[in-house]
Amino acid sequence: MSGHNHNHENNTKPSRGHLHTHSHAKTKIVLNRLSRAIGHLTSVKGMVEQGRDCPEVLVQLAAVRSAINGVCEVILKDHLENCIVTAVNTGDMEALEELNRAVELLMK
Repeated sequence: MSGHNHNHENNTKPSRGHLHTHSHAKTKIVLNRLSRAIGHLTSVKGMVEQGRDCPEVLVQLAAVRSAINGVCEVILKDHLENCIVTAVNTGDMEALEELNRAVELLMK
């Protein structure tokens, strides 16, 4: 989730917001799931280019959306277990506000 200064194994660029350093245990899982979702979405694009039936395309898009929702769930749980626990322990209200804003956007 954006708004945190994280030192991830693949991303050491700081972002705006409050400061804490940690690594996420689920980064590799998230990256693998995103790669699969991207591949699936590319396949759906090919289906559209080939003129495949709309219901077929819609079913595949539903599968892509489900995969993305799964990625969101992994990231949110990891964030709660790591960042938010730290934020609560340190009184970092900004982190809690940022989580609230992110969840509101996610639910739209």
